[in-house]
Amino acid sequence: MRCPYCGYKEDKVVDSRVTQEGSAIRRRRECLSCARRFTTYEYVEDVSLMVIKKDGRRQLFDRKKILTGIMRACEKRPVGLEEMEEITSQVERDIHKSASREVPSSEIGEMIIRRLKKIDDVAYVRFASVYRQFKDVGQFMHELKSLLDDGKSSGQSRKGGKKRRTSR
Repeated sequence: MRCPYCGYKEDKVVDSRVTQEGSAIRRRRECLSCARRFTTYEYVEDVSLMVIKKDGRRQLFDRKKILTGIMRACEKRPVGLEEMEEITSQVERDIHKSASREVPSSEIGEMIIRRLKKIDDVAYVRFASVYRQFKDVGQFMHELKSLLDDGKSSGQSRKGGKKRRTSR
């Protein structure tokens, strides 16, 4: 760190504190040449994450858009806000774990679909129908049939949309 007064490259840290918001570290430094003190702030570099839309456009990642989509799919369903927020957080964590700074919207949609399928079938179908943009009733019926076949093969009841183990 260069001294803002004399330009000397060496200093010592006199005091370090976390800011009130906890988003930065405030450091008081003393120049080893002129002995003047100055303050620096250390922040975590905010990585701009870009979403590549289906038409090729790029947009900044927006967590709120994911949560809004999940909330619409879960409207009038027995899915709590905490569950919806948790899905959103899981998807966001998975995106940030990837090494890429650009992620296709299709990957994000599939992450959401996989998680919704585990908690509520109706919310899953709602989200999938909008996200996958079914062209006709045949595509929609194929998805429903696949969902029903999965339920039969795993021994799970689909009554009410919630997955529950059946006793045998």
